[in-house]
Amino acid sequence: METSLHVGTMETANCSLKVNRQLLDPKFESYKLSLDPLPCYSLELDAAVAEVKLRDDQYTLDHMRAFGMYNYLHCNPWSPDSMFYVDQLGRVMHFSVTLDTALGKPTEVFRFPSDLGAYENRLCSSLYFASATHVALSDGTGTLFIVRVGKGEDSTSGRWEIMFNQELGDAFVVVHSVSSIQAETLLIEVLLLSVEKDAVDVQGSGFHVSMEWVSVAHNKSEGDGKYEILRRRKLFGKSVPHYAAIEPGGSGLMIISSKPFSFIADQDSPLDEAEEEKMEEDSKKEPLYTWQQTADKVTLSFQLPEGLTKDDIKLTFSPEHICICLKEDTFLKGKLYNIIDHESTAWIMNEQRSVEVTLAKREAGCMWAELVVGDKQGEFVADPAQCAAIADQLMHLTSEDMNPNPDVDKPACNAQELEECDMLFEELTNIYRFDGNSLKASHVVNIGSNQYLFSMVATPELMPCFSLRHDVDALLWQPVTAQDDNLWEHVATFNALGYVQASKRDKKFFTCAPNFSYAALCECVRRIFLYRQPTPMATVLFNRKEGKHVGQVAKQQVASLETSDPILGFQASSERLFVLTAKKLFVLKVNAA
Repeated sequence: METSLHVGTMETANCSLKVNRQLLDPKFESYKLSLDPLPCYSLELDAAVAEVKLRDDQYTLDHMRAFGMYNYLHCNPWSPDSMFYVDQLGRVMHFSVTLDTALGKPTEVFRFPSDLGAYENRLCSSLYFASATHVALSDGTGTLFIVRVGKGEDSTSGRWEIMFNQELGDAFVVVHSVSSIQAETLLIEVLLLSVEKDAVDVQGSGFHVSMEWVSVAHNKSEGDGKYEILRRRKLFGKSVPHYAAIEPGGSGLMIISSKPFSFIADQDSPLDEAEEEKMEEDSKKEPLYTWQQTADKVTLSFQLPEGLTKDDIKLTFSPEHICICLKEDTFLKGKLYNIIDHESTAWIMNEQRSVEVTLAKREAGCMWAELVVGDKQGEFVADPAQCAAIADQLMHLTSEDMNPNPDVDKPACNAQELEECDMLFEELTNIYRFDGNSLKASHVVNIGSNQYLFSMVATPELMPCFSLRHDVDALLWQPVTAQDDNLWEHVATFNALGYVQASKRDKKFFTCAPNFSYAALCECVRRIFLYRQPTPMATVLFNRKEGKHVGQVAKQQVASLETSDPILGFQASSERLFVLTAKKLFVLKVNAA
């Protein structure tokens, strides 16, 4: 399976989600159920978790996704076995594992200054580690806190100190936060999410989703000088995003959503509407060139402007690049979609002053999705004869009847026999990358029916990874902003997990280990499913069906917690799984140190 997802751009971008085929296993068979028990330890909480249930006026799917399915257990990515939660007494409790068989009690590291129980319309408290020393906190009432967790290496267990707090308006949850130092100034970028009433949306849900990007600055040269808000930016959208994260250094913002988001200025007017209108006009212009393709070649055609002659045309080619200049002006330049045999490339000029360039494909049979990567000036023109031939080849797959002749060797597909996890999704999801300075979407990647699965932090200094379903597999992608030509790197694959998870109708949380050794999901109550990467077997196994030895096996394990309370939090480290209910914290030992 090879996938390269198409990227649309509002300005310029030469990038896409490119699957690393070396991380795919086309011969993967299945997960083998292992009866080996997962060691499970638990402890009672002194005070229950501060769960905030949805109110009667929070009835939309967006409210459920943003707040009803909130993960109340938080991980410090710089210390993966350190967990945090907020209890009903308004305390941030810290729990760390030193010995699995003798779990210590959670300790208080921070207490909100106000009584949270006095607020009727508050949201759940939330937090996110911006760095190893700073945490962004929300009390659920509309106040943002920046706290310092200490100066020593083992600072997470000590008391936290408030560096900044300010009421920002409507209640929100903290989605993401990053920290950086620029010119002796400490910048803490925080992304906040809320669901607000929308009086204009009379035909929809009556709500819109708001995300605010807040930059808090502290001049380190001034010692313990005050922290202050440097900038506030707001985005509006019509659905809660699957994923939202700020790039390191605050250079940009990345969102995965089924509906678009846009920045606004002055809280009420869209930003640069004139530019959007100009973009729409540009999209209506005549294409600069047209191109066609067959199995072994690509043909590019364009009209030579008046006043120019054949001698004004200069073409240069390499196996991966093309450059066409017309009298010192660049007409077309960039990286080709695939490799060509540049020595066999030729061009001619017809009597109608039409220039035709023929590119010989190095990989015959590979159909190109675009001519020059990221270029939107051309138009693909399908060959009518080729379209007719394809239609004839596919004719046997279509019928006006559901299954007109079930007795033939290859009956037509019966949609009623499809499983739910085989269905495509009606909403097409996009990845948006917004520039931090212009606040414009610099990249828009249509990931089509590649279902979003989960996100997790693999490397604390980088943005969270996100997992997408590709065919039956679950592929993990790491945003890498330092690479201009490829903003997303395929770092891991969980074989067949995209298909397996679709059958878990009661799943609530989904994650994987930071070292990618396993993936895990939990249901709303009690059951935990763990899927390990294939590992070599200590003993020799023999596959009777195929008549060959099996060198490695991927195991599935199932754990059932001794509780009937709903699961409120779920986190994974490379060695352990942490599960939080209202009154208990469970630790499952997954891997040895």
